[in-house]
Amino acid sequence: MTFARRRFLRLAAGAAALPIASSIARAQTYPARPITIVVPYAAGGEADVLARVVGEHMRATLGQPVLIENVVGAGGAIGLRRVARAPSDGYTIITGNLGTHVALGAIYQLDFDLLDLTPVAQLPTFPCLIATRKTVPASNLRELIAWLKANQDRVSVGTSGVGGASHVWGVFFQNVIGVRLQFVPYRGAGPATT
Repeated sequence: MTFARRRFLRLAAGAAALPIASSIARAQTYPARPITIVVPYAAGGEADVLARVVGEHMRATLGQPVLIENVVGAGGAIGLRRVARAPSDGYTIITGNLGTHVALGAIYQLDFDLLDLTPVAQLPTFPCLIATRKTVPASNLRELIAWLKANQDRVSVGTSGVGGASHVWGVFFQNVIGVRLQFVPYRGAGPATT
């Protein structure tokens, strides 16, 4: 009789564990549907290009479509909010940088917590460049700084958005050289470069 009772208890415990085991089995089938990579900047910039290259590799490796969604505005905060409010299931991820994942939280009062986002991978970074039109009479950085000091009231600087990496570096640069520049925020590095 004790043998039958023990067997019954084991079977009951096994039956109770079935829903847990089936959810573990479902979790191991990731990805089972398309993955979205949110780029918090306009198409054409380095974050967008990088997301498309990584997304194509993910599609080939994982066997699921990878959608690139450019969610622009507020220096990347709108794209971050989109991901922070998405279900935590690994199907909505974001590319980011110093501007989106550090500076925004320091500059703005966000309605979500950046710490709710989990880093997954460090992707390649891009150097910051200072470029001007050919009409600016400067062939090196020293000449450019001298020209900026003499013409600071006529200079505008395009950035990837308020709080973006190019904006933060631009403010740092103007403070180091002792000038005031007019920053023009765009919806990403692509439009700023154009």
